[in-house]
Amino acid sequence: MTATLSADPGFDPVVTIDGDDTSGILLLCDHASNRLPPRYGTLGLPASELERHIGYDIGAEAVTRGLAARLGAPALLTTYSRLLIDPNRGEDDPTLVMRLSDGAVVPGNARADAAERDRRIARFHRPYHDAIAAKVAAMAAGGRAPLVIAIHSFTPVWRGWPRPWHVGILWDADPRGAVPFIALLRRDDTLVVGDNEPYDGALKGDTLYRHATAHGYPHALVEIRQDLIAEECGAAAWADRLAPIIETLRRDPETERIERFGSRTGPVADEHAAGAQGETRR
Repeated sequence: MTATLSADPGFDPVVTIDGDDTSGILLLCDHASNRLPPRYGTLGLPASELERHIGYDIGAEAVTRGLAARLGAPALLTTYSRLLIDPNRGEDDPTLVMRLSDGAVVPGNARADAAERDRRIARFHRPYHDAIAAKVAAMAAGGRAPLVIAIHSFTPVWRGWPRPWHVGILWDADPRGAVPFIALLRRDDTLVVGDNEPYDGALKGDTLYRHATAHGYPHALVEIRQDLIAEECGAAAWADRLAPIIETLRRDPETERIERFGSRTGPVADEHAAGAQGETRR
């Protein structure tokens, strides 16, 4: 199974939601969709598999769109399933194209060789990251750091273990976005809020590492439990909950500054200066 750059006419890999760049907030949704370009069919999977968390982050698109509307902020979302290629991985990550995900063998990826991997990077993965790079650079041009917020969702049960968190905030080394975000969420004593739960936020080469950590922009990755946002009313309620928190973070002078805090994964290279089997994690 192969594709060329012209093989999927009309399938734009990125959706841009226009907003006011002067808001200083950029919303990202790496795993917004479970769609696949027609050429790839269903990657040999039953449609029911694509409806699971292995296909996309259930509810994350609706929350992102809700936040963009409430905040008047720009947002960038992918339009393809993470099973085609995972936009929240670096180009050299071995899990970029998954052959096995949460017990599901992905037939359409079994014979995806280096050439096919490169085609998917060029056609789907790279355009999303190019769009983010252009947007954060434009927003930071005046010297004010953009606050980058990525919206994800996680399964309520993993390997038979019910996950207790309603929401988790993931972060690496820069505390400016994440630490106050956690504190503000915890003011609601009905919520169980995870700090780097259910995953660790230090993942070299992921979207926030590449577009925020590497450039000194404040950021946070929000993980919401999928059963809470699978329906439209739940997604709207979470957008209502998160929007004022993000506005509060943006008003903090600490999030105005461009400052590099490094990374727990190792040295961080500024991309501009440099020339720029288990659960499907984040």
